[in-house]
Amino acid sequence: MIDFAPWSQMLRTYVVSGQVDYTLWQKESARELDQWLASLQTADLSAMGRESAIAFLINLYNALVIRQVLQKYPIRSIRPKVLGVPNWASFLLFFKQSVYSLGDRTLSLDNIEQDILRPQYDESRTHFALVCASTGCPLLRSEAYTPDQVLDQLEADAQRFINDTAKVNYDAASNTLYCSKIFKWYEDDFAATAGSVPDYIQTYLAEATIPANVNIVYLPYSWQLNDQRTFS
Repeated sequence: MIDFAPWSQMLRTYVVSGQVDYTLWQKESARELDQWLASLQTADLSAMGRESAIAFLINLYNALVIRQVLQKYPIRSIRPKVLGVPNWASFLLFFKQSVYSLGDRTLSLDNIEQDILRPQYDESRTHFALVCASTGCPLLRSEAYTPDQVLDQLEADAQRFINDTAKVNYDAASNTLYCSKIFKWYEDDFAATAGSVPDYIQTYLAEATIPANVNIVYLPYSWQLNDQRTFS
């Protein structure tokens, strides 16, 4: 049985309304996070049921993101700029470099999401739970995902994300659906679940009826760090 309590306690301590106190976390509990992640390295994913595996992988992904930020903090974004120009090599490295060993397998963040979670567990709502430390992402929960609650947690995450007007907004006057680029990047997953991105969004968007001929505009994605604090 995997003990998610240490991770949950850290989230309760350092995350408020999706914003992270990286300064305090780095000072007080960076080592505790390292130790908790090390304790998971012998976990056997193949022996887990579906809900257990999904909860494990989401928690692992989010914890590894936090650890990468803590190792480099203070930073303003995981997409750094050099002389005002985005440093794409560093940005891609954040997701594609190997950052963890699980059993005999070495994993990057992309491995966890693209090679394991998406193809093996077919759960589109994980896109509202995986958090890459940016304000354009879903809000980071102040609790761990757990096997007995993960499906309810994911449902609540989808509701929250889609009913956040900064992420999804339907303008009836122009028949335009403005939505996060998450729906563009993972369109196939949402279409496989509900037929199309608008149909998927309609499932959760109670305040509006979206016509079949709606125009879709994808909103700019903010890579600003989901940090409680600002610094000069």
